[in-house]
Amino acid sequence: MTRKIPEDAFERYVAMGAQRSFQALADEMGVTKRAVSKCAAREEWSQRLARIDAEARKRSDEKITETLEQMRERHLATLKAMHTRALAALRQYPLTNGMDAMRAAEMAIKLERLVAGEPSDRTAMTVEEICKREYQAWLKPVEDSDGGSE
Repeated sequence: MTRKIPEDAFERYVAMGAQRSFQALADEMGVTKRAVSKCAAREEWSQRLARIDAEARKRSDEKITETLEQMRERHLATLKAMHTRALAALRQYPLTNGMDAMRAAEMAIKLERLVAGEPSDRTAMTVEEICKREYQAWLKPVEDSDGGSE
C-alpha cells in the first residue's frame, strides 16, 4: 500500500529551512523520495520557493529601509535640538564662559555634516602634499660599497 503525500507537504518542505531536502521530507512523511520529487515537479515547488524567497527578501529590504530612515530622522532631530541649544547658549553667555556652547555647536555641525554624507573635517590633500609624500616614499639615498651615502 502506498501512502499519499499530505496537502501541506510544500509548507513542511519550506519550514525545514537549511536542512531542506526531498529525502528528509520523504522520511518525515513516510513516503519515498521519488514520490516527493514527482509531487514537487507537478506543483512547481522550486518556482514557488524562488518566488517566496524573492518576496521575503523584498519585505526584509523594505523593513531595513524604513528602520534606517527612522534612525536618520531621529538623529537629525537630535542634532537640530543640540544645535538650537548650543546657539541659545552662545547668545546667553559671554564669550569667556561660552566655550561649552561653542564646543556643542561645533560637535552638532560636524555630526550634521556626517549624517548628510559630507566630510566633517578637512581630509583632502593638495597635489603638492601628495607629490612630497610620493617623493619621500620612492626616493631613498643610494649607499655605496663602503656603506656610506653618495
